[in-house]
Amino acid sequence: MVLIFLFSYFPLYGWIYALYDYKPALGLAGSEFVGLQWFQLMVNSPTQVAVLGQVLTNTLAMSFLGIATSILPVAFAIFLNEIKTPWFRSTVQTLTTMPNFISWVLVYMIAFSLFSSTGLVNDVLIDSGLITAPMKMLDSGGEQVWITMTLWSLWKGLGWGAIIYLAAIAGIDPSLYESAKLDGANRFQTMWHITVPQLMPTYIVLLMLSIANLLNNGMEQYYVFQNAFNKEHIEVLDLYVYNIGLTGNSLSMATAVGMLKSLISVILLFTVNLIAKRTRGASII
Repeated sequence: MVLIFLFSYFPLYGWIYALYDYKPALGLAGSEFVGLQWFQLMVNSPTQVAVLGQVLTNTLAMSFLGIATSILPVAFAIFLNEIKTPWFRSTVQTLTTMPNFISWVLVYMIAFSLFSSTGLVNDVLIDSGLITAPMKMLDSGGEQVWITMTLWSLWKGLGWGAIIYLAAIAGIDPSLYESAKLDGANRFQTMWHITVPQLMPTYIVLLMLSIANLLNNGMEQYYVFQNAFNKEHIEVLDLYVYNIGLTGNSLSMATAVGMLKSLISVILLFTVNLIAKRTRGASII
């Protein structure tokens, strides 16, 4: 409770900066009170509206791609559970879980070593005669950066995301499998008719929480992978707040955008909770 207060509720005091034209050198007391000026700027300035529109598009695209691939940890956990050789199952689980503990800075170092213009992949392709000029895999712009970021997130979080489903599988009543085998069900049939339905309640809860966090992508991954070529399509809302707050020296504007993001996220959370209560008969919060 102390940690939640310090890191989740106490920082809400900082929302007051959205009502000032804050100048760090002058402090809050010496900065001009401007009321809702920054909120009006977000909706009245065509340039600002266009930038926020692109940022929201990037944010929602990344989030929906993440939701679309959220079924993969479920499938991975099911197939991992079907591996009967203990040492091989443990090895696969360890190798797929380890990337979760690697920071995004180190992930980018790996990506740069492999996929940059002078990286290993380009060197191999050029030496083998398959290409004549290096491919700009990390410098490519356009919407394909959404897919690239999703693949990196999937590589980093697949094994970790499967842990909760493996725990849910361990809690399934073994008598269900025994009864299915007595009825002549094969391994695939037991997976489809027993394991999958038993995992669905867990998956639905996590899916609803993902929907409630549509605007919360984090910024570390996108910060380290951003460059001049892909910035337009990689800048999600959290990264945008960071960029305008620290790089753009507009802390008040960044606070205003962050406030709106938090309020929308809370509305989404309670909306999803209401849907869960009406469809499942139980709320998620």
